[in-house]
Amino acid sequence: MLPKLAIIGRPNVGKSSLFNRLAGRRISIVDPTPGVTRDRISAEISLKPTKGPSRALHVIDTGGWGIYTTEKNSKDDAGVDLTPLKPSIESQIMVAAKEADIILFVTDAKDGVMALDRTVATLLRRRGLTSKVIAVANKVDDRSWESAAQEVARLGFGAPTCVSASSGLGLVYLRNLIVSKLPDMEDDAPDEKPPIPEIRIAIVGRRNAGKSSIVNWLAGEPRVIVSEIAGTTRDSVDVRIEKEGRIITLIDTAGVRKKKSWDGDIEFYANTRTADAIARCDVAWLLLDATEKSTQIEKTLAMQLADSFKPTLITVNKLDLVQKTLKPADYQAYITQEFPQLSYAPISFVSAKTGKGLRDTLALSFSMQEQAAHREGTGKLNAAIKKILAERGPSSSLGTIAKVLYVSQISINPPTIAMVVNKPALFKGQYERYLLNRLRETLPFSEVPIRLQFSERKRTLRPARK
Repeated sequence: MLPKLAIIGRPNVGKSSLFNRLAGRRISIVDPTPGVTRDRISAEISLKPTKGPSRALHVIDTGGWGIYTTEKNSKDDAGVDLTPLKPSIESQIMVAAKEADIILFVTDAKDGVMALDRTVATLLRRRGLTSKVIAVANKVDDRSWESAAQEVARLGFGAPTCVSASSGLGLVYLRNLIVSKLPDMEDDAPDEKPPIPEIRIAIVGRRNAGKSSIVNWLAGEPRVIVSEIAGTTRDSVDVRIEKEGRIITLIDTAGVRKKKSWDGDIEFYANTRTADAIARCDVAWLLLDATEKSTQIEKTLAMQLADSFKPTLITVNKLDLVQKTLKPADYQAYITQEFPQLSYAPISFVSAKTGKGLRDTLALSFSMQEQAAHREGTGKLNAAIKKILAERGPSSSLGTIAKVLYVSQISINPPTIAMVVNKPALFKGQYERYLLNRLRETLPFSEVPIRLQFSERKRTLRPARK
């Protein structure tokens, strides 16, 4: 188990910027709007101190303590009151602080110590977490702010470490300090990178389809905030769990809306994170709401998943609300009609409320991951293609006979099959779709996308005899 580092503080002190700095990449959305981060955003990183080996650890970014306490920032773009989210956000913060080995208590040196800073400090002391705390004064963009930052010492956690998450000032010292306070771990080998999760599952869909509820049920705890307020999840949240002896990373994504409905930069970045989640996952769950018809949002996501050749499991949630009036067979026909580009994708019916169907859906995801990583032997592949061509070959108005000269699987994830043929144009279009369907019937790729590459044999010119 990796040691944990939690970053906490009031809104807009630069927690997410510092999180991204430590991670070495942009993970959390950074925006001056208070309340951008709501859930616990986590990443496994490796910190390299000035001296000694690197240390792997789990870093957790949290929401701002005390968000939505004023009239000014308590409503979303639709005018919905966000204050009901406050208890859940603060609960997530305290869970992260309690579980952490080290807590970075971040303040804003330019603003000075605020009332909410004192509130957070009091909570940490009352919970007996003082020994874990490293006080951090952020936004010390140059040395002139260091004297002002010393006011943070009045909070009772010693002299603050002065940093600037935007410029990187003081980050070397902070890294060294963090590593020096990490607990010794026998299995935390020097210079060892964090272990790669066995499977990454991205759950994508529109707002309020039940993505966070599914993650919480599988995690066995309220790992992400669930609310009736649409758009509660603002960022992609990685939740790492162990089930059935396997390591799973569930990626809960922000609910997608039509582009014309986006509420500024925050929603732009949230949608960018969804695209990133699709790119880095092994299997994607396209989540549909059984109580509503599919919209252009789901169709756009389906096209995005198909274009990225990502194994996709069409997951229909809220089955418990419609099972008396809607039969799965009827819904399957509807899905086939709505998402023709995902005709190969399996369909799963689940209930995030009761957990029905989720274990089977997880097992199916493992099977799809194995299919996408399978490499078929060249002999079997050529035999399969030969049989398919014998049953039905490409047709040509000019009477040209299609010939396959060589076939080989050149890649996995997705399975990529290269075919050297006499006329590539004969194989593309309608016959390519037929060939893909037949290959899924013949080869162990029945539920995952296959990429076909056609190329023409290059003729070598022999030098003329003298």
